[in-house]
Amino acid sequence: MAGPKELARLLKVLSVATRVRIVQLLKDGPLCVNALAARLLVTQGAVSQHLRIMRDAGLVTDEKHGYFVHYHLNEKTLAAWKKEVDTLLASGHGARKHTKGTSECAAATRRTKAAGNRKT
Repeated sequence: MAGPKELARLLKVLSVATRVRIVQLLKDGPLCVNALAARLLVTQGAVSQHLRIMRDAGLVTDEKHGYFVHYHLNEKTLAAWKKEVDTLLASGHGARKHTKGTSECAAATRRTKAAGNRKT
């Protein structure tokens, strides 16, 4: 399981709407920068920058076909990221009683106040 920093890094890659749209487009098959730019209505340079970030994160791979480079989703990375996000967003294994959370908060508040009183 990824740690909090790694999980935040992968979520940051997908925190940009254009990159989410690129993932959606590449799910239908490989595309080159020109095709992505035309569908996204952005410049080729902007698409290239997004793809660089996505490639560095392992989310997309590239394959040269003549003069063109086609980008594919890295299905292995996509599956691993899905698993990490599913784990993050899954509800707890057991229903915790609200009173337990309340008592934990009350205890933490008492400790914080006690520590504050000792500093003065």
